[in-house]
Amino acid sequence: MITLVIPIYNEAQLIPELLDRSVNALSKINVPYEIICVDDGSTDQSSAILRSYHDKDPRIKILALSRNFGIQAALTAGIEYAIGDYVVMMDGDLQDPPEVIPEMYVKMQSGKFDIINGKRISRKEKGQKRVLILLFHFLFRRFSGLDNMTDVGNFSMFNRSALDGLLSVKEKIRYLPGLRSFIGYKQGEVEYHRESRPAGKSKMNFRWLFNMGADAIYSFSKLPLKICLYLGILGVIVFFMAGIYVIVAKIFGFAIIGWSSTLLSIYFLGSIQLTFLGVLGEYVFRIYKESQDRPLYLVKHYYANGSDNK
Repeated sequence: MITLVIPIYNEAQLIPELLDRSVNALSKINVPYEIICVDDGSTDQSSAILRSYHDKDPRIKILALSRNFGIQAALTAGIEYAIGDYVVMMDGDLQDPPEVIPEMYVKMQSGKFDIINGKRISRKEKGQKRVLILLFHFLFRRFSGLDNMTDVGNFSMFNRSALDGLLSVKEKIRYLPGLRSFIGYKQGEVEYHRESRPAGKSKMNFRWLFNMGADAIYSFSKLPLKICLYLGILGVIVFFMAGIYVIVAKIFGFAIIGWSSTLLSIYFLGSIQLTFLGVLGEYVFRIYKESQDRPLYLVKHYYANGSDNK
């Protein structure tokens, strides 16, 4: 059995095409399947449209969360409710084509892999968004120390063994592609072209990208701490050289009279200290969030097999 998990947040315009294409793709595999649509607190007509599809086909199930918890929490909720032997994670914006899923399944059936990642060989995002995405992937790949992170996102297929490994990771602030690489197992790839959204408005604005990037880098990389270390070393070097200059100036009598150099030194040291405090604050915040041990998500309703299982 195959389970397809799709997070949905205000995608009323896309849902009909999304579900029709997903059903067609899964039907080609010729094995039983279920589609779990995780309604991540949608405020448009997404919930009603999902219910209409569920009423017509109980294999399309709806996991309605109590509010918007974010895509990483929604995907986690979906895979925790999945009962398939193979589980697919796919974004709900149709930039990851469902037609790739049969190819993932065929490659999985070779027995050589536990996880199949969707690898983007091209993408149609433009402008600032594309630059930010490429920069994030470069930095994460360069500093995380994780393999299988080149041009991959949430789109992937797991067998049950690998999925259980992923579900054993219980951290609250999570970046699933990074966790997928962290757990290891034998991982393969299926290449595809990432399309632009056919309809609707992207939820991946600058703030969303920045927060996701920060969570990923703080969770899997020492880059922020290294930046602090390098800034500290730079400060030591600068003021060591400045100290030598002051001593020489005093000896030979050409010391500059005034407060400019003093103020500049104070500002420079102060900015380094504030940077350190900001980075430490980010780590303390993440430690605090983990220590709170709040649930990652809350389920309001679960519509499965034609019933409402609360």
